Amino acid sequence: MNKTKDFLTTPLKELIGGKSAASLEKSFGITNAGQLLNHYPRRYIDRGKLTSFRDVEVGVPVTIMATISHISSRRMKQKPGYILVVTVTDGKEAMELTFFNQKWRQKEMQIGQVGLFAGTVSEFRGVRTLTHPKFALFADTGLDVNSEVDAVADFTEEIISVYPSSQDLASWQIQGAVDVVLTSADQIIDPIPSELLVKHGFMSKIESLHAIHQPNSHEEILQATKRIKYEEAFILLALMRERKNQAKSALAQVRQEHESLLLDQFDASLPFELTDGQRQVGEEIAADLARSVPMTRLLQGDVGSGKTVVSIRAMLEVIAAGGQVALLAPTEVLAAQHLESLDKLLAGIGVRPLRVELLTGGISLPKRRQVLLDTQSGDVNILVGTHALLEDKVQFFDLGLIVIDEQHRFGVEQRAVMLTKGREEMRPHLLVMTATPIPRTVALTIFGDLDVSTLLESPSMRAEVSTHLVSTTNMPRSETRVWERMAEEVKAGNKVFVVCPAISPPEVESKKNMDSPSEPLATVEETFATLVSSFPNIAFAQLHGGMDSQSKREIMRRFEGQEEPAIDVLVSTTVIEVGVDIPAATMMIVLNAERFGMSQLHQLRGRIGRGSKPGLCILVHGFTWSTAPTERLGALRDSRDGFMLSQIDLEIRGEGDVLGQDQSGVLSSLRLLKIIDDLDFIEEVRLEVDKLFEGAQWHSIMEKIDKFEVERAQSLEKA
Repeated sequence: MNKTKDFLTTPLKELIGGKSAASLEKSFGITNAGQLLNHYPRRYIDRGKLTSFRDVEVGVPVTIMATISHISSRRMKQKPGYILVVTVTDGKEAMELTFFNQKWRQKEMQIGQVGLFAGTVSEFRGVRTLTHPKFALFADTGLDVNSEVDAVADFTEEIISVYPSSQDLASWQIQGAVDVVLTSADQIIDPIPSELLVKHGFMSKIESLHAIHQPNSHEEILQATKRIKYEEAFILLALMRERKNQAKSALAQVRQEHESLLLDQFDASLPFELTDGQRQVGEEIAADLARSVPMTRLLQGDVGSGKTVVSIRAMLEVIAAGGQVALLAPTEVLAAQHLESLDKLLAGIGVRPLRVELLTGGISLPKRRQVLLDTQSGDVNILVGTHALLEDKVQFFDLGLIVIDEQHRFGVEQRAVMLTKGREEMRPHLLVMTATPIPRTVALTIFGDLDVSTLLESPSMRAEVSTHLVSTTNMPRSETRVWERMAEEVKAGNKVFVVCPAISPPEVESKKNMDSPSEPLATVEETFATLVSSFPNIAFAQLHGGMDSQSKREIMRRFEGQEEPAIDVLVSTTVIEVGVDIPAATMMIVLNAERFGMSQLHQLRGRIGRGSKPGLCILVHGFTWSTAPTERLGALRDSRDGFMLSQIDLEIRGEGDVLGQDQSGVLSSLRLLKIIDDLDFIEEVRLEVDKLFEGAQWHSIMEKIDKFEVERAQSLEKA
């Protein structure tokens, strides 16, 4: 067996057998030793103390520790057989364990016995129930595990580790697998330098793994947790610093003209003065472009803070110096909007017109071939596109700058692909932008491989936008008034957005969850049909990701008023979340607003009030078990400060939403370290990492970081 530093990448089937490995992969996606050892207990139980039922949630897999208080059986009414009902208690509340046609289990259980019971909680007639749970009963000398549990865990320890479990895999089964792997893990190399272990009084890596999974005391758990949190921060920051060093060691073409006619003409053509923030960030970017070291910069700012203008100024500096620009956007709608904005803003700039082209999956084959040819020959100054830009066939004559909009929609690997589009010996400069404001300290932590520029000014030249909440649960008649208000807005000559969380009823089925168990989910197709029949004098249209590119572009042009017949109300998904600039749009109605994150709602709201008329945003929300959605909606109603809302969102939901990670329950690669709660701690680790990298030993430090740890840390950004 391999006991070198690559032990953590060892497939589980080599360590615990194929059957157990398959169960872990099916339930949690765990396939190797490192992933299993990073599947830490979610809590611990002291022997003799019962688990409180207070936090048990319906629909959630749980492992509980309880005492059997009552056992009964009865015949089923509708079909032959018996139901065995076992009542268990934590001393205050009770739950039921239900077994169908397993009356013989009555002999295995006795009133007064204490055990562990695992399953998914359901509710029947107001009583919380576990149906056919896996269970293990404590005997006087340990744990008497029933034959179906197939457990290898030894529960004679004083402290019992309780793991995140599933319907198919109980906590003690996971504990058993962990114990087997730990017996082979005695030679894992420690990535933290010995001097830092001594300085902080940390356990070794292997000691911390034993302590977190097989603790002898709560003090051991605390020590192990502190050590593991430090390691997570250390590895993440070290890898980012390494990548930044590698980027800075590459060569880039200097892309700045001291007297740029293009830039002067552009500034003079703007109908407004640049803000102090735009000028300052512009100077930071200009200084980067003037160096032979590749720029790697994150530009972030709130809705309307002027990121687009800043990025265009950077493009013009590069074009003036002979280079080309690639602008990467996540959706075809946003890419098309960028094309139109560039055509409008760059009209009349330069001795000869600048050529801006669009490349998406929806353009015709002849047009695509011509764009690719002209880009490779250098005739195209700016190529705007979606993921289509990542294809091998897309090559530039002299790519000087890559601008990535909505960076959280793209991963590190996609960034790397774009960097290969430049000349072999020269790396293009890179500017990534986000319209999802992130508190600066968080941005510096997460994007440690990028320099960060932030536009802090409040949105300028924008009309006021008021936000109102309408509850379909508490104010059912108010929803009728919402649609009447929509009709009034259209009658006044304005445009209206109606946003739904799903496209069609089949999609609703796949999105059902316990957050809103009884609230119907609005869909684009059904809402469109209802509105068309209710308001025959209003022109409605649908827009969503399932439509072909040509249809989406045509709908947007009609909504903007560029083509006939005009559209008054656009019923869409969040495809219009960013980049869409319709000055005549003054009203937005978001249905099932409780289903959206705060940053997403803030971006949606930013689509209105972009002209001289004030905007009205109505967030229609329904019933939810959780208080978090209503907290988010209340904060949105009371503020338009994107950075403040982002901070609130982070506190409510964690870093996932702001960083663009999947919100369906998939966690980041960080297990114990919390970006928000541990910011001060992370900054301390950053200083220590920076100090180490200034010395000569950082090469040996990077060699000690296991391949598994590299993949785990990188997955934080790829998510």
